[in-house]
Amino acid sequence: MHIQNHPDATDNELLDRFYEDGNNEWLGILLQRYTLLLLGTCMKYLKNEEEARDCVQQIFLKAITELHKYRVEYFKSWLYIVAKNHCLMRFRNKTVVVPVEEKREIGTEESNLEEIAGREALLQAMEDSLPSLNPEQKTCLTLFYLEKKSYREITDATGFTPMQVKSHIQNGKRNLRALVEKKIKNGHDRY
Repeated sequence: MHIQNHPDATDNELLDRFYEDGNNEWLGILLQRYTLLLLGTCMKYLKNEEEARDCVQQIFLKAITELHKYRVEYFKSWLYIVAKNHCLMRFRNKTVVVPVEEKREIGTEESNLEEIAGREALLQAMEDSLPSLNPEQKTCLTLFYLEKKSYREITDATGFTPMQVKSHIQNGKRNLRALVEKKIKNGHDRY
């Protein structure tokens, strides 16, 4: 079978051929079909063409690695989710760089000091409230927000299903918010 002779092959046919013989060229054809979709998706989230192109390359590498590990049934949907999650993870991991001139201004404004103190109090309230969550929620929130693990990594580490991980994170966030609001409302001096 020559790959060039199969331009009309469906996504599933190309995936089946890849899973039969492990030839990455089948994936190359498949990924090439979705390059523009991926670029558009990345541009939507990142608003920067150079960064979006870089992401597309990283997503290609991730797709090739992941597809060797497990079978995917709906390639286009799966690839879109991988791209979306990759872009969102990039946002989570970004740090904001403030120029030195602006740092001096920030340090001198009283309202900014109050804002920083308020954020620190909120973070302290969150830290104090975290142990009150059930163990599953506490574990998933810690892994996701503090250790910056993906849903898949949390699933692998905990044995929870992806749906359980999502549920524990959502419920944990909601419960943590309620606990923090209760602490603040009850007028604890340090919050």
